[in-house]
Amino acid sequence: MSLELNERQGVIVYLYHLKNSRQLRRFGTIHYVSRKMKYVILYTDRIKVPETVTRLSGMRYVRKVMVSPLPDVEISFADTVGKMYKLTDEDREKYKNNKE
Repeated sequence: MSLELNERQGVIVYLYHLKNSRQLRRFGTIHYVSRKMKYVILYTDRIKVPETVTRLSGMRYVRKVMVSPLPDVEISFADTVGKMYKLTDEDREKYKNNKE
């Protein structure tokens, strides 16, 4: 018996009224509801995202639907750290003096 993990992706749904936010449960797992800005963050299987977005866009109580770009963003910064910061001559001298 093996556990299969499905890749999930966030979908941000802006609503006209929050009373309809409970109906979004059938599209995925509701992660957060903002009462002030009237939006819901829900997570659904990555395979079903295009279908879910088209179905949500057709709902009357939905103002706007956005897909979270987080899975497409590179999170590893190991290569960029050395490129962003370069020691100046003054910093090198301080570093050498502290070693001695």
